[in-house]
Parts: sequence; C-alpha cells; structure tokens
Amino acid sequence: MTVQILRKKFTVGQYHQMIESGILTDRDHVELIQGEIIEMSPVGRHHAACVDRLNELLVLKLFQKALIRVQSPILLSDHSEPQPDVSILQRREDFYDAGHPKPDDIFALVEVSDSTIEFDRDVKIPMYAQEHIPEVWLVNLNDTQVKRYCQPITTTYQQLQIFNLGEMLSFQAFPDVPIEINQIFG
Repeated sequence: MTVQILRKKFTVGQYHQMIESGILTDRDHVELIQGEIIEMSPVGRHHAACVDRLNELLVLKLFQKALIRVQSPILLSDHSEPQPDVSILQRREDFYDAGHPKPDDIFALVEVSDSTIEFDRDVKIPMYAQEHIPEVWLVNLNDTQVKRYCQPITTTYQQLQIFNLGEMLSFQAFPDVPIEINQIFG
C-alpha cells in the first residue's frame, strides 16, 4: 500500500500573516521556498566572513550603480520569498520600502554555500532560473570556487562557468567591474 503525504503549501500572504501574528518571529531563521517554510542552516564563521567580504567588495565596486542587500528577502512569486546571501539590485529611491525586490529589479544573486551546497544548487538555483533571474553566483566555500550561472531558461541556466582562485570574473550587468576570486575567499 502506498501512502501519500499531503503537504500544505503557503502563499507569501499567508507567510507574512504568520510573521505579523507572531507565529514566526525574528528568532525563526526561515524562508519561503515554493510554498514551503524552510528552516535555514545556522551561519558559520567562514560563511559569515565570506558574505561580509562580498558585501564590502560589492558596495565599494558598485557604489551608485547598484544597491547591495545582504540576507534580505526577495519576492519571486506568490509562493517563494527566499533570502539570498547577496542581492545586486537596481537602485530605487525608497530602498524597496514599498515592497521586496522582484525579478525585474534583480541584476544578480549570490549564494554562499558550504553545508547547503546541494540545496542551493538543486532547489534555489532552478527556482531562480524559473523566475528569470539573469545571473546567479554559487560561492562554494568547500572547493574555493565560484560557479556563475547565466541565461535562464525554464528551470535551468544555459551557461555555467567555473572560476577558481587566481581568476577574475564580473557580473554581466557590470562587465567593466572585475572581481578577483581571491578577494571573495580572503
């Protein structure tokens, strides 16, 4: 006999109601991924340091060209509100006070991974492709390399490039702003 497990999928509106009513609090490190509330892994010191390095590096290099947000929500659909490690966004006067950034506001996203590499690669990146995020970087702390995904189509990216220590890369939206891989890993 096969048993089917039913799952309740939540909308972004229901997710926000849970936050507003106190069911979910600041102590709950969660994000809404494809209708499911997913508990985020604790951030280790290497992960935190890498995100801080990226934040400083990108703010300095993209000053007045883009808005850099760290571990803040983006609204992808009615069922997904993830919190990428770094979001490179179009600048807005209200700094997105009127609503979380949507796919059309996003130049690129960066996910920093060590223990979550499979989840980021197999769940989040296909979701980003599905929502037409033009570029995603997967910073692999275990292998000290960056995978750059570009040209989204359905739930995949047509282009994947791998960058290692000693190499340079840049965002498609900012080809004149080179970034050294060594700067990302410290």
